[in-house]
Amino acid sequence: MKIHVDMKKIILSGDRPTGRLHVGHYVGSLKRRVELQNSGTFDKIYIMIADAQALTDNASNPEKIRQNIIEVALDYLSIGLDPEKCTIFIQSQIPELCELSFYYMNLVTVSRLQRNPTVKTEIQMRNFETSIPVGFFTYPISQASDITAFKATTVPAGEDQEPMLEQTREIVRRFNATYGEVLVEPEILLPDNSACLRLPGTDGKAKMSKSLGNCIYLSDDAEEVRKRIMTMFTDPGHLRVEDPGKIEGNTVFTYLDAFCRPEHFAAYLPDYPNLDELKAHYRRGGLGDVKVKKFLNSVLQEELEPIRARRKEFEQDIPEIYRILKRGCEAAREVAASTLSDVRKAMRIDYFDDAELIAGQAESFKKKG
Repeated sequence: MKIHVDMKKIILSGDRPTGRLHVGHYVGSLKRRVELQNSGTFDKIYIMIADAQALTDNASNPEKIRQNIIEVALDYLSIGLDPEKCTIFIQSQIPELCELSFYYMNLVTVSRLQRNPTVKTEIQMRNFETSIPVGFFTYPISQASDITAFKATTVPAGEDQEPMLEQTREIVRRFNATYGEVLVEPEILLPDNSACLRLPGTDGKAKMSKSLGNCIYLSDDAEEVRKRIMTMFTDPGHLRVEDPGKIEGNTVFTYLDAFCRPEHFAAYLPDYPNLDELKAHYRRGGLGDVKVKKFLNSVLQEELEPIRARRKEFEQDIPEIYRILKRGCEAAREVAASTLSDVRKAMRIDYFDDAELIAGQAESFKKKG
């Protein structure tokens, strides 16, 4: 990545509005966004509600997307994203992104898209096989336009998104080599905690997914969270309290790795000084799953309670949430339009603004006459 001394540090991140956001989103990226927002080390932070991208596999159900935009916006505000410090906007309201995608399509081959492991996984998960919507197939290109429109230098995301970022970097390099240095290569910013790279579902499946019903949502009430935790997948071989248990692949301990802090033991489980001691006891036997689950419930409720309380406050004035989104869209569109102008100029398709082109052709045709 070429970094100029005066290059601004800019973040772009976002989510598809296909439902409420869950704790997998929270530890994978949302919590980090708030930390980065409050760190003061970035010049601009753009948070995108990716409705157009969500329509690539929900085209027949636009109402689902329409209703969930407000859910995602409420989740954003309730976790602490501040519209005074970051720009929250809706993807479809920035038409410049479509035009950028159209130009980038000429820089990417079909075979390159087919090799993208993230796209392959998503296609299998949705059972698209040969009936892949073109919009879905090309969404790595759409994502590249989202990132480059705002000249983002940093994209906080889970490790599964690295192939997408690499595709963006390839497009940037090819565009800049062909037309001149206009676009910025982004870098991925992975979670610090390895347990947060990909939080499994409550059933132990690799991915937390709305469709699988194995999520704990940020907006779930305390009782719903407790139920989810108490039915969480553990070690199937740990049948009795005295049996030795396995930590690896044990969802409860994976969640503790992601959420637990040393001070939680003094507050909720003073018999143990830290998580390592809890794990050691579980491994040698004599520690029941229920006790560990109750501890996880206390830890997670402490994290989620302030989020739930803030969400209830924001829910009291939905028109204001839409005003926040509209202001964000207006600010985002201004930036995207500026990038598109640079792109058109570099591609030499800014015909009406190119006085030299018009004058040169006028002179040429005069000579012919």
